[in-house]
Amino acid sequence: MIGLVLVSHSAKLVEGLRDLVGQMEPDVPLAIAGGPDDGALGTSLDLVTAAIETADGEHGVVILYDLGSAEMTADSAVEVLDDDVRSRCLVVDAPLVEGAIAAAAASGGGGNLGVVAAAAAGAASREEPGGGDDDLNEGIELRLTNVGGLHARPAGKIARAVRQFDAEVRIEHAETGEKANASSTLRIVSLGAPAGTSIIVRAGGPDAEEALATIRDLVNDRFGEDPADL
Repeated sequence: MIGLVLVSHSAKLVEGLRDLVGQMEPDVPLAIAGGPDDGALGTSLDLVTAAIETADGEHGVVILYDLGSAEMTADSAVEVLDDDVRSRCLVVDAPLVEGAIAAAAASGGGGNLGVVAAAAAGAASREEPGGGDDDLNEGIELRLTNVGGLHARPAGKIARAVRQFDAEVRIEHAETGEKANASSTLRIVSLGAPAGTSIIVRAGGPDAEEALATIRDLVNDRFGEDPADL
């Protein structure tokens, strides 16, 4: 898998983001470099270099940052790496939170370095990939009864489950009509579907029925969470 490095002026910021992304994509190599060595606000070349070494599994590393000077630190860290490591590291200009979530999903789905970098860079876009729903000829309606609805962890579970099937799957918020590609954790979360929301899941392709059944089981099991007080 492609590794991720999150660079920020604040250690607390990237610690929280690491926890969030880890709930969605627990298998993706992820390291953080927040603040300078003395715990103040700023960035550290040594910390970024160490984070790259931690996240690099020899498939590549995407490095995301929060502010301009963090980009300079990330670029400098890449420059001091050995040639073979440097060749598989990309510093990407992307929104840090959304970019990290999108990049982690792409990495978890087996994307190469270019795919993961593009996912991070395009994270701010609201456009959905693919065409309309004409070919999604299977569909079910489900009601979210877990405490948090489609928050980060359930969204990640759906996205990871969908990847194993040869199917295109979309989730629609029954009330607002907003739609999300079910393989995108970020898009699922952006639906804003709390407990009690009804969602419509549509699928097409050879494994459409299996994909729908898997999502139905996840919802009916409340994603392993406590029931909501509805």
